[in-house]
This record gives sequence, structure tokens and C-alpha cells, in this order.
Amino acid sequence: MKYNRKTKYKMSVWEIMDYELAIIGAGPAGYSASIYAGRSGIKTVVFDKIGGGGLALVSPNIENYAGFESISGAELMDKMQKHASKYANIHFIEEVKNITKNENLFTIETTNKTYTSKAVILCMGTEYRKLGIPGEQELQGKGVSYCATCDGQFFKGKNVGVVGGGNSAVIEAIFLKQIGCKEVYLIHRRDQLRAEKAIEDEAIAKQVKIMYGTHVDSIHGGQKVDYLNLHDLKKDKKFNFSVDGIFVSIGEAPQNTLAKELGVKLDEKGYIIVDRQQKTNVRGVYAAGDITGGLRQIITACAEGAIAALSSTEVLGKKYPY
Repeated sequence: MKYNRKTKYKMSVWEIMDYELAIIGAGPAGYSASIYAGRSGIKTVVFDKIGGGGLALVSPNIENYAGFESISGAELMDKMQKHASKYANIHFIEEVKNITKNENLFTIETTNKTYTSKAVILCMGTEYRKLGIPGEQELQGKGVSYCATCDGQFFKGKNVGVVGGGNSAVIEAIFLKQIGCKEVYLIHRRDQLRAEKAIEDEAIAKQVKIMYGTHVDSIHGGQKVDYLNLHDLKKDKKFNFSVDGIFVSIGEAPQNTLAKELGVKLDEKGYIIVDRQQKTNVRGVYAAGDITGGLRQIITACAEGAIAALSSTEVLGKKYPY
């Protein structure tokens, strides 16, 4: 019998399932990694605490993924999932609660069972920081977006708001103006931006309209965003403000709990540090996708997943000609 210290019960040896490679997270990076791993003859399992797809699922249309002029995030993730399922065992609604390393073997404890693997690829991604206000969740994908690069093209000639005051928010506002949005309003709750002065000056030069001291209380609409309920903090006055879309840019939070527990090094923002082969500082642990920072685009996540899978052949004793 094997004693499980986390869940405080005993498990027989036959209940422990063995794999060569475990991938944590079934988003673009995880799917790509599983395809490359499976095609390299690696016995692979993929875990996802929900139904897979990651943040890509919330994109109503994707027009910058090679091979598809326009495709919804849900449809693209469905295609990836079907492709990946040919090469790996994919376990949805099974959250990894703990990973421990003993010499060259990883023990992975999930909400269902215990598994072992010789290598791990961390693809947990990030979560957009939310405003947490009425209408945000209901209108997500219907005018509420968290990625100007992904969804900005659908708002050409329309009025949009960007919520935030840091570099990312101001850059997104500039980008939206550049691609042809009619009016771009940068909504910030403080009386000055946190962005660099040069970026702020560029936004002003591009005619981005900055609304200082303004808080978004709620988002309203039916099939799409129609207006925001704003609060002028200085005048303590609430009013409705018409826009066609709202981009929330208040940061992303990397889902790095498992990485921390494994002793994987993180940068100052909490993203996993990797080298060009997607290796972390812990032998046998690789990372790919949004969890590593960078551009945080679907196509780069897929590329990193492929690299991580092929790099794992080093510790798995497999041969790959690169």
C-alpha cells in the first residue's frame, strides 16, 4: 500500500497510473505539446481542471492564427482538442492538486487519482484580472474583451472604452485607435496614469480620450454592450456612457501555484522562467504558453508547446534529431 500524505488515505499500487510525460493545462500550448509528444512515441497524459481551451475560448473571432482567416476561439480549441486526443489521454475536470519530485520521478496527485511521470510540462496559463462588476461576465465575448490584439479588429469605426492606467492599458488604447476605432476612451479611476510618460504622450497625440477619476460600476446590454454606468469620483456623480465595447486591461495573473511548489523559478511578475528549449531550473520540468509571459498569443503558445515536448525527450531517453 502507498500512503498519500496530502489526502490522508491509502492507495494500492495498481491505482497509480504511470506515464512518461504529464502536461498540466489543456490550452493551445498543452494541446500542441501533447501532439508533438505523442508523435514522438511518448506516453502522455494531459490534465485540465475545467474543459480545456484556456483563455482562447472567450475570443468570439480569431483572425491572426495562420491557416484560418476567421474562426471562433471555441471552434479552434475544439479542433485542437480532437487532434490532440489522437496522441494523448486528456483528462478534463481533473485538477492537479500537488506535484512532488523524488529523484527522477514525479508523483502527480489530482482530484481523482495519483499518477507518476518522468517529465512535466506546465501549461496552466494565466487568468485575466476581472473588474468583478455586474454585466461583465454576462457580456463577455459580446463586447467585453480582455485582449485588444485578439478582438480589436471587430470594433473598427466604433466607440470603445479601455479600463486601466498602466502601460498595457495605454498601449491597447493606442492600438485600438491605430486600427480604426472611432473614439477610444481610456477609463482610469485615479487622477493620473501609472503608464510611462512617453506612452501617455503618444496616447494623447493619437487622440485617445482619457477619463481620469472615473470608475466603471456596471456594464449594460443585451446581445452586445450598449453602455457603461460610470462614477465620476471627484464629483461623486454617476452617469451612463454609450460605447460599443469595453476592453479590460488591469493585468493578468499567472496560475503559478504548482510551479512554486516544485521550486521552479519565477520572474518578478510571477511568470515561469524558461530557456530557449522551454526548460525550467528544475530538471524534467518544462513550461509553455502564457505561463511563461511574452506575447501571450495562441500561435506562440503552440510553438512553445511543441518545443517543450521535443525538449522533454532529453530526460525521457528518447531520440529526436534536432
